[in-house]
Amino acid sequence: MRNCNFLGFLCLAFVLRVESFKFHRIDQHVERISGSAGDVLEDDPTGRLKVFVYELPSKYNKKTVKRDSRCLSHMFAAEIYMHQFLLSSPVRTLDPEEADWFYTPVYTTCEYLTPHGHPLPFNSPRMMRSAILLIASSWPYWNRTQGADHFFIVPHDFGACFHFQEEKAIGRGILPLLQLATLVQTFGQRNHVCLKEGSITIPPYAPPQKIQSHLISPDTPRSIFVYFRGLFYDKRNDPKGGYYARGARAAVWENFKDNPLFDISTDHPTTYYEDMQRAIFCLCPLGWAPWSPRLVEAVVFGCIPVIIADDIVLPFADAIPWGDIGLFVAEKDVPYLDNILTSVPPQEILRKQRLLANPSMKQAMLFLQPAQPGDAFHQILNGLARKLPHHHKTIYGGNNVLNWTAGPVGDLKPW
Repeated sequence: MRNCNFLGFLCLAFVLRVESFKFHRIDQHVERISGSAGDVLEDDPTGRLKVFVYELPSKYNKKTVKRDSRCLSHMFAAEIYMHQFLLSSPVRTLDPEEADWFYTPVYTTCEYLTPHGHPLPFNSPRMMRSAILLIASSWPYWNRTQGADHFFIVPHDFGACFHFQEEKAIGRGILPLLQLATLVQTFGQRNHVCLKEGSITIPPYAPPQKIQSHLISPDTPRSIFVYFRGLFYDKRNDPKGGYYARGARAAVWENFKDNPLFDISTDHPTTYYEDMQRAIFCLCPLGWAPWSPRLVEAVVFGCIPVIIADDIVLPFADAIPWGDIGLFVAEKDVPYLDNILTSVPPQEILRKQRLLANPSMKQAMLFLQPAQPGDAFHQILNGLARKLPHHHKTIYGGNNVLNWTAGPVGDLKPW
């Protein structure tokens, strides 16, 4: 951390303390999102598309949850709740001949979890291939389009590349059988082999009931300037350092661990959610992947997300005005975070907080139970509806024929 004039710091701290009391009542003042982003955010997908849900043997979905119920609360659980939502959604059709989209409910992140609850996706390609083989041999709809009118929820760290380490995920690439399908995934990074054109990027799952139970009074002062809890180094998986988070998290720690403006630590206190509601800025740096639940938590709790992940593709980017509600900092500029954040004018902070206070913004980031208009379920449907109508020549008259034997040899083994 660079040295600063102590007297100057005291003055700055006083100003920030005063401003924090200005900000604490901001939830009472909501700013409407202007322009196309706000209109898209509040789209109602009902009546704009019909989805046929394949009925698969329970080993592909429900049995995996019975075997390990931790799947219901980890950050990859969107695949489970999207299935449950669609079964009772008004967009569901029982007649596949009138369907715009076909959905295959496969819980690939629930197939095997470590003792710490993190999914190991090593069997996921075989599981997904098995499900596709089943629907292709039991119904005519996959074969007529090679899956071009099908969508899959793939919330792994690197989506349908099915590996939690980027280098190995890149080496694997997207499962070949999913080349023409639409992928709905948490992973989003421009010019990356694990994000193909036409994918829909979604937020990770954050348990809505848990979040609701930690809400505090909107009158609470935002007296923390910068907040972050999480790893700075991953010594187990990156013992030499420098690869995890491309060094961005390490740079945060090395530069600001002693800076009084930065409340940062590896500890995860029981007051974590409450602390975010007391903070003005919440750091959202990349880890092994560019995305994390902090994005959801920051938006829901009205803390301005400071996004440190070059080339990230953010959830529902065509609906949520991320540039208006957040702050982007290049990974190379992390050593200058203190200057960057203290240079943001108070009026700009106030505007971002007014936008974050908009209920539709928070709702779009959550998979609510029961589902509510405008929530993450509906944003996914909006994304699918905006891809209609399908180009007839592309999905019905194309020459694309999938190679069923492509990919690593291990993926071809029966599941």
